[in-house]
Amino acid sequence: MNLFDRGPRGTSASASGDNNTSEPKFLMNFFLLVFVLSIPFWLIGIATKQQLMPGLSISALMGFCPMVAAVILVNLNKGSAGVLALLKRSFDFKRIQDKRWLVPVLLLMPAVNLVVFGLLRWMDMPLPAAQFHLFPALLISIAFFVEGLGEELGWSGYALEPMQARWGALGASVLLGLVGILWHLTPLLLMGRSPTWIAWWCLYALTFRVLTTWLYNNTGKSVFAAALFHATLNMAYMLFPFNGSHFDMRFAGLVMAAAAAVVIAVWGPATLAGYRGKNLSQEPAES
Repeated sequence: MNLFDRGPRGTSASASGDNNTSEPKFLMNFFLLVFVLSIPFWLIGIATKQQLMPGLSISALMGFCPMVAAVILVNLNKGSAGVLALLKRSFDFKRIQDKRWLVPVLLLMPAVNLVVFGLLRWMDMPLPAAQFHLFPALLISIAFFVEGLGEELGWSGYALEPMQARWGALGASVLLGLVGILWHLTPLLLMGRSPTWIAWWCLYALTFRVLTTWLYNNTGKSVFAAALFHATLNMAYMLFPFNGSHFDMRFAGLVMAAAAAVVIAVWGPATLAGYRGKNLSQEPAES
């Protein structure tokens, strides 16, 4: 798919060439199961107050719960073959027919953070010197990608398709983003985030989900692409400019909202894949 071509208008799983791994009637069960599976991690975080890394509560290990919930429900519905098909989507990069889409997947979040950094410098706000060590950064980036798969196999690989079929790409993104916001509140509160910071983070998280759906739909429904983009979000934060210190969520939320607004205006809210220029359609490759 050309970066500036019009993607397929349909957003259902059948339109993307997937075997449906979930049905709308199972969505509430999926979301409920994600929250139930997360409770032990929240309790561990409350009891220990431990951090996996600066600014990241140990309760963030709940990041694998969406994948586990999806696996449980797919297994009940389609058995081990369905589970294997879902897990194989972790590396479905063959779906990305136009590799130019890897540019926004990899560089959009660093670009957002660069704009935020520039705004802070322009306003003469104090910033510590950036610190970067290659080997720890590589290890952290791998960890973030694995965690991204833990989330996106559930959010994008399981829940998104039936939600798009019912509410369209933008509506599904907003609803899924709101669920994700509620799910993340406990770790944020455990880290002592202020109500104002959390409010700006909600805007940041909601627009991030819109951008994730945009990239997912334009990379042939690639969970790999969604997880990679998810990893760049966390990695860009940790490198700003060191362990997320001085990351200003106000500016980040506004810049992300501006990026999402451009995507909605240019690619259209129905699919976030219909570039308003050419009128071409191409089916994604099978994983």
